[in-house]
Amino acid sequence: MSAIRLLVLGAVRQHGRAHGYQVRNDLEFWGAHEWSNAKPGSIYHALKQMAKQGLMRAHDVAPSTVGGPPRTEYELTEAGEEEYFRLLREALLRHDQKIDELTAGVGFIVDLPRDEAIALLKRRVAALEEWRAEVTRHWTPPDGTPEQWGHIGEIMKFWVHSADSGAEWTRGLIERLEGGAYVMAGEGERSVEVLPEGVTNPYAEAPGAD
Repeated sequence: MSAIRLLVLGAVRQHGRAHGYQVRNDLEFWGAHEWSNAKPGSIYHALKQMAKQGLMRAHDVAPSTVGGPPRTEYELTEAGEEEYFRLLREALLRHDQKIDELTAGVGFIVDLPRDEAIALLKRRVAALEEWRAEVTRHWTPPDGTPEQWGHIGEIMKFWVHSADSGAEWTRGLIERLEGGAYVMAGEGERSVEVLPEGVTNPYAEAPGAD
């Protein structure tokens, strides 16, 4: 999967309808341009590409405040809604995805019902445990000491450490969700605003493109 697709779909969905600069503004405030490939060009490309694919509906609205063609606003279609939740579930479930994909999934986890989010995360823990068992079963030296393989043994130790730390973090998130943390889907109103009132986005540049 691609983190940029999940990020852009999720950002548009939070607003109902959003233009390109608004999506970019949100993602930059989250720092997504630092931990993912959500750069300005990628964001605008993703919006146009997913509109062509029928995942979004494009609307030309009022002219841009800086001149030029009308500003384009996007909203998710039914297919876009389905794709968003497919990517979100995949990001939380898979144990072998890239860190930006997991980060995007956690960023939108509150869009899922609490029980479903917990169930997905429990399956993620099980997958991590299975992966760890496979590593130790097939990639451990006969005497059980990675040092026997020299520096190559560090790879196996890294895999095991990654599985253990990933499972530990996921169990902690499960525990927090089971304890009632966060407002999940169907549990009440949540603000869709990324920026608190009166706060200037510290990452964004002056608007120049739609």
